[in-house]
Amino acid sequence: MEPLAGRDTGADDAREFFVPDLCAPRSVFLLILLAELLVGVHVLARSPLPSFDWSLLASGSLFVQWVMLLSAAALCQLRGPLGALGAPLATLACLLVVAAVTLASSAVAQYLPQPFRAAPATGWQLARNVLVALVVAGVLLRYFFLLQQLRRQEKLELQSRLDSLRDRIRPHFLFNTLNSIASLIATRPQAAEGAVEDLAELFRVSLRDERRSTTVADELRLCELYLGIERLRLGERLRVQWDVAADAREQPMPSLVLQPLVENAIHHGVATLPEGGTVHIAIALCGGELRASVENPVGRDGESTRGHNLALENVRSRLDALYGAAARLQVEPAQGRFHVSLSYPRDRAT
Repeated sequence: MEPLAGRDTGADDAREFFVPDLCAPRSVFLLILLAELLVGVHVLARSPLPSFDWSLLASGSLFVQWVMLLSAAALCQLRGPLGALGAPLATLACLLVVAAVTLASSAVAQYLPQPFRAAPATGWQLARNVLVALVVAGVLLRYFFLLQQLRRQEKLELQSRLDSLRDRIRPHFLFNTLNSIASLIATRPQAAEGAVEDLAELFRVSLRDERRSTTVADELRLCELYLGIERLRLGERLRVQWDVAADAREQPMPSLVLQPLVENAIHHGVATLPEGGTVHIAIALCGGELRASVENPVGRDGESTRGHNLALENVRSRLDALYGAAARLQVEPAQGRFHVSLSYPRDRAT
């Protein structure tokens, strides 16, 4: 097995360790099921089906479950230190723990009360028990390692996909912002200079590492910077109504999810109307979901709604990559208004 890379702290080591948390209820259930299946196969191989040895099944189940659960508990408690060793040494340490538990359990089984007491074990019987335990443990550890590598590869592919979608948003975002600044240079050069400074701050925020956790407050800051630039161009034609729940501000939100919707609301809505209009931005928590919506006015013929598709498809793709079917992006065009809402789980991502 190859060593695992990228661990900086003890906490990170435990998270990167290829052996999962064996104290979790799901892991315990799967281990119990696996142990019982192994015992069932052993009893079927030892006794004819018409005269199935239920006594052997009961005693074998007790012993194997005992060894399996004690080994899982020991590995669960040692998961932090083992994660700091690297894959080869950690694998060897896990096998030694399983071997020690098997030897101790085999010795204790000889002193159990009837009818659970085992016959005195010879050296060969002890060696057989340890060998069987090591083979099963080795197969499970290899499975855990391959599963971790698969998940890591999926994570890298997801990050690459998100970066690609993010890069598709940035040029569109840049061109629209530069056009807004260009319109100010001839008539309001000082305002244009201030807008360039805001643009620099805007890009500093938007170009931060995608893997850094971002919150609703971060995305709102991005929207406020962008709206400040657009307000210089549109003046009183641009009005913004905020409806953000206080308890939603520190909730996680992927970057560049809300801002493209606000950008669309201005360029394909407010900016097309001589009288301008109001962009309504709402964010709230609802049960286990975070919900956000952007609503803007459109022309009577609805022509301005046709330019929304690029940003909407990018936002939809990013939400789908992060949250799967648990996330939703809904578009609700109505007479004179264009409403976009999104929602996703607060506490998980695929």
